[in-house]
Amino acid sequence: MNAAMTHPAPIHLDLPDQRISYLDLPGTDPDALPLLLLHGGAVDSRMWGPQLGAFPERRVLVPDARGHGGSSDAEAPYRLVDDVVALLDALGIETVVAAGISMGGSTAGDLALEHPERVAGMLVGGTGTSEIEFTDPWALQAFADWRAAESGGSAQAWIDVLQRFTAGPHRTLDQVDPALRDLIQEMARSTLDKHLRLDENGVPVPPHPPTPVTGTWERVGDLRIPVLALGGALDGDDHRRSGRRLAETAPRGRYVELDGVGHYPNLEDPAAFNAAVRELLDALRASPPRRSGRAAPPAPAR
Repeated sequence: MNAAMTHPAPIHLDLPDQRISYLDLPGTDPDALPLLLLHGGAVDSRMWGPQLGAFPERRVLVPDARGHGGSSDAEAPYRLVDDVVALLDALGIETVVAAGISMGGSTAGDLALEHPERVAGMLVGGTGTSEIEFTDPWALQAFADWRAAESGGSAQAWIDVLQRFTAGPHRTLDQVDPALRDLIQEMARSTLDKHLRLDENGVPVPPHPPTPVTGTWERVGDLRIPVLALGGALDGDDHRRSGRRLAETAPRGRYVELDGVGHYPNLEDPAAFNAAVRELLDALRASPPRRSGRAAPPAPAR
């Protein structure tokens, strides 16, 4: 894992139903579409460190999802895609290029399907749509063990299961770059420290799960934007299969598999990941989408 730029201080946007913590990096080209980076589950915006300085020409937005990082917990039913739209609306941003890993990739896909006018191009890693189907015994066992660790109240056991996805089924965690292991450990521990709630008996209270977006696969064929699905060759079979399905179903879809990396390709091979993002951005520049006006953003609380 290569060294990343210093993580800037987050901005906090207070809305009636939530607080959204996010990074907002300015770009040098006012005509370049903003790049929206959406992190995976159980981690936070720090997973995008190697990408923060890679696209200096454009504005880069990196929010913490609800229940992660500096964003607030859910107190009622919600959808992750609606939280993203709320942020874009508050900042007066009409259209973005959306990129996400795992849970974040699913949310990027939901954004493109629910609000197609707001996404000019999309890159996802470690997923297809938010309705990914898990059939691989390795993944099914990992999710079962994760639920058991959550109900049992062991924070480290919960993180240890998460780290299985860091390594994937084709290698051991000892074979993963220690810097990557440590970063995932640090982010996951922070998620628990900031967002885990206990009842009066000290038993963990499961968080409000996000309401899923449905009918995603039926709508992928309607997408008219470039869709790039990235798979790590060492990621789980279901994750890679879902990415291939997305690329094969989207009219302008393409699947690229990166050797030697697992579930977090942006962290394990930042150069290859950033090159893939750049390729998508260059394709959009060669064939730009119809642009809509952007309102001046309000001044959020910091």
